[in-house]
Amino acid sequence: MKFGVVVFPGSNCDHDCWYSVSHDLGQPAEFLWHDSTNLSNVDAIVIPGGFSYGDYLRCGAIAKFSPIMGAIKKFAAAGGLVIGICNGFQILTESGLLPGALVRNQGLRFICAPVDLRLETTNTPFTSQGSKGQILSIPIAHGEGCYVADERTLDELETEDRVVFRYLKNPNGSARDIAGICNAQRNVLGMMPHPDRASSPLMGSTDGLVVLQSMVASLAGATTR
Repeated sequence: MKFGVVVFPGSNCDHDCWYSVSHDLGQPAEFLWHDSTNLSNVDAIVIPGGFSYGDYLRCGAIAKFSPIMGAIKKFAAAGGLVIGICNGFQILTESGLLPGALVRNQGLRFICAPVDLRLETTNTPFTSQGSKGQILSIPIAHGEGCYVADERTLDELETEDRVVFRYLKNPNGSARDIAGICNAQRNVLGMMPHPDRASSPLMGSTDGLVVLQSMVASLAGATTR
């Protein structure tokens, strides 16, 4: 199985994700330039954190028009696994692959710190190797990580068990302490914390491997069915 890591002009966490997948997981990974539309060689897509071009207008507002996002929409519609981390989460909401939006942190300050998350559901390909209620220590690094949505959408996320992660101590004002959500089909995940920065003992935490190893297990199960 192979992971594709999307690279936008300005990205700065693409190599982090590539390293986590290729070295910490030992899985093949390749970079996908944002102008590409060929996803035929990959089994899962990672939209990394960092930055994408046009973020000065609104995070993800320009990146959503990149050719690769059209290909990713088709990939997701066909059941392919897509994870958006930090800026990637913002791009997924801007692209309509996930509901809601990410806005400026409540305190209007950039936050870079480890946070504790509670895993809310294991009923996703991204969390199947974890335990419901498990506490994970994973870093955040964002200035626009406050998740917002209308009350009806928030209620739907809760009712449909699509809130995947919550902050134990909300760092940015996100509605209902939401740190990560999935789509209705459960094959697209957006999360603000960086599992790629918690995938090696050298980083102080390996809790992010729960997400990455779950993806591998899901893909392995799909190939054996």
